[in-house]
This record gives sequence, structure tokens and C-alpha cells, in this order.
Amino acid sequence: MSVSDLFWLFFILMAFQPYFQKKLMENMRQRKIAQIEKGRASRVILLVHRQETMSFLGFPLMRYIDINDSEEVLRAVQLTDDSVPLDIILHTPGGMVIAATQIARAIKAHPAKVTVFVPHFAMSGGTLIALAADEICMCEHSALGPIDPQLGNQPAASLQKVIEQKPIAEIDDQTLVMADLGKKAIDQIRETATELLSGTMEREKAEAVARRLSEGHWTHDYPIFADEARELGLNVNTHMPAEVLEMMALYPQPTRNIPSVEYLPVPYRPAPVKEGRN
Repeated sequence: MSVSDLFWLFFILMAFQPYFQKKLMENMRQRKIAQIEKGRASRVILLVHRQETMSFLGFPLMRYIDINDSEEVLRAVQLTDDSVPLDIILHTPGGMVIAATQIARAIKAHPAKVTVFVPHFAMSGGTLIALAADEICMCEHSALGPIDPQLGNQPAASLQKVIEQKPIAEIDDQTLVMADLGKKAIDQIRETATELLSGTMEREKAEAVARRLSEGHWTHDYPIFADEARELGLNVNTHMPAEVLEMMALYPQPTRNIPSVEYLPVPYRPAPVKEGRN
């Protein structure tokens, strides 16, 4: 074999390397899903959104909950017998309200127990989905978030403040229209959250929690950690299975030229204390 042949063989192998890596990672995820399902006797559904890099131009492309996600989750729920529990693993910044609502209503309607696992974060629409679960499992520093609607880049609750604090004559028509839409959006998401929570807490408590989450008490990116989620009244525990965290390791972020975080990926334990000689 000549040097030229070796060069072209190397070039072909390098060209197909991303494909082989992708297939290998997919197979590893499938095996891990099967392992979790066998151990918990459940159907495992993952909704994981990582930042991906376009292969040609290299621009970052953020992923969110969309209609394709809701279609796939609904299909998975429909394929699950009513007696089989659902384990939903969530890692998402949120997304389309209609898609998140469809997913939440589908898992809420499932007769068997539904557990949502939040290993890192499930914000906005992800939190709406979590509200539909019988139980939410988080790490100590995992985060949920407010579900207050956003109209473009403007919080609906803040538009309401404009209407309350300024005379109508001083507000332009566009802002008035946006404020009206914002009020409707808040009412809709509050009612949806109340319905989702009603099965796990009393109706009056569900309404109070829904108001707290939907009416702009925090900024939209405010992290609600496990302890605060429990204070709100959500059924949260911090007994995160190791298998779920191992599952997340199979969804790597795109490789950077220079990593921003580095460490030796092994567990550290205190060194045994040597007994002194007498």
C-alpha cells in the first residue's frame, strides 16, 4: 500500500469518525435506558436539550421544547400500558408553551406513577412538565424555574406593571395590545399549572403555587432549588439515582478547543490515616 493510499484511507476514516461516534453514543444511551427501565420496572423517556454546534459554520444552536418533542413524548406515553410507571428525565431551558402543555397533560393523565428526574435544570416549560408528575427527583443543586409567560423578550408580568403604574393616555397602542396579550397568557398558564398540581395537593394550595410561579414574582431565569421547591409545596426529594447522572454523561456538549472546566474524572476519598508506631 502506497503513502497516497494510506493518506486517503486516513482521510476516509476521519470523515466517518463523527458518524461512528454518534452511533456508539446512541447505543450506549439505549443500553443505559434499558438498564434503568429494568431496575425500576418503568418506561424511561428522556427530554434532553444540549447546545449543539452546526458542523459547517460552527455557530451555536440552542435547542428548546418544540412540537417534534411533544409528538415523540406523546407517542412514547401512548405505547406504555396504564399499569407501567413513567420515569421522565428532564434537562431543558424550556420552550414552546403549547408543546410543554401537551407533554404535561399527557403524563398527568397516565394512571400509573409518574416521576420526573431533574439532574441539572428544567426551566420554564420544563418546570411546567415537572408540575404534572407525582414526584420530582432533584439533586441538591438542581433547579426548576418560574413559568411566567414571555412575549418576545418582554415579561408579561412587567407589561402589566406598565399598565398599572402609568396613565393610559401616556401608553402607546402597541404596549396596550401587548399588555392585554400578557394578561391572557398569565391567566392561561396559571390555570394550566393549577390543573396540573391539583392531583398532588389541595385545590386552594395548587392555585397559590400556580400564582407564585406564573405571575412574575422572580425574573424568568430565577433558579428554584430543591429546598425552595419543597417550601412551595412541591413533592420533591433529592434521592437522585446514580444511573440518571450516568445517563446525562452520555449527552456530551460539543467539544471545545480549550475546555472551560477540567478535573481528573475519578472519585476522591480521604486517604487512610496510618497508625503511628509505639
